[in-house]
Amino acid sequence: MQNTEEKMRHLIDQADFSTQETERLLNLAEDISANMQAYSKKCEGKILATLFYEPSTRTRLSFESAMMRLGGGVIGVASADSSSAAKGESVADTIRMISCYADIAAMRHFKEGAPAVAANISSIPVINAGDGGHQHPTQTLTDLLTIKKCKGGFDNLTIGLCGDLKFGRTVHSLIKSLVRYEGIKFYFISPEELKVPDYIIDEIVRTSGCEYKEVNDMEDVMPELDILYMTRVQKERFFNEADYVRLKDSYILTLDKLKTAKEALAIMHPLPRVNEIAVEIDGDSRAMYFKQAQNGVYIRMALILALLGIENGILEEKHA
Repeated sequence: MQNTEEKMRHLIDQADFSTQETERLLNLAEDISANMQAYSKKCEGKILATLFYEPSTRTRLSFESAMMRLGGGVIGVASADSSSAAKGESVADTIRMISCYADIAAMRHFKEGAPAVAANISSIPVINAGDGGHQHPTQTLTDLLTIKKCKGGFDNLTIGLCGDLKFGRTVHSLIKSLVRYEGIKFYFISPEELKVPDYIIDEIVRTSGCEYKEVNDMEDVMPELDILYMTRVQKERFFNEADYVRLKDSYILTLDKLKTAKEALAIMHPLPRVNEIAVEIDGDSRAMYFKQAQNGVYIRMALILALLGIENGILEEKHA
């Protein structure tokens, strides 16, 4: 347990960490990726609880792999049906109970704000592993680490975000983080029905002063892009299956569509993909999405170490 005189640090929203804290976390993740053995016993005797009320493969296994690579243990639930939530237990009661068993918790929930509710009463650090269509801050840290490795930094990049920008929590979190850097330009590429929500545009993009443009055609802006961030159209977010069927193939990236792209373009995707990136692109040097998945382990290792206070100097102390 952490010192009770200090205010517990959690990661619920990407903005919970300052730019400086984020940079230090990314630096730690890079060191971990280069020196895995040096970190292999850092979390001996510590336990991570993974509370996943929505289906997940990459995020849950990435967290579990991260803790195990640090020498710690993992307990948890893989779905709401396999937890006491199926009996009506509240998020508040669940986190109180989990706090008795674990040192840190990662929570994915279908309700927006559920991890924040847990963090408000938890006696252990809580990590938001995705809440509804709202935020996914650890995926954003993964994305930032990937961009940093590809581009060396974040300033003066032109970024195309393509696909489901309405329900895509990974997109929302990434926008919120990238607006803190200089010279960022966004192209929001989507059908009208899946545009970036107005509150993201009004409260985050415009207030930051970042240049942006909403477009329908990926190929029109391809020559300008430094990063192309593809997303799937998420069937689970639609109430009407007919709307999903109509929109699901809106954007499919092929080698032919990359003819005008920069040689140094980085193609990213939070995964899983359906068919929005053709398999033929997997062998292209610009395809970064599987490296991105690997980076997710490194950044979650760094995050666990920082929130548990095992690596000092990453996060600032916040006193009550």
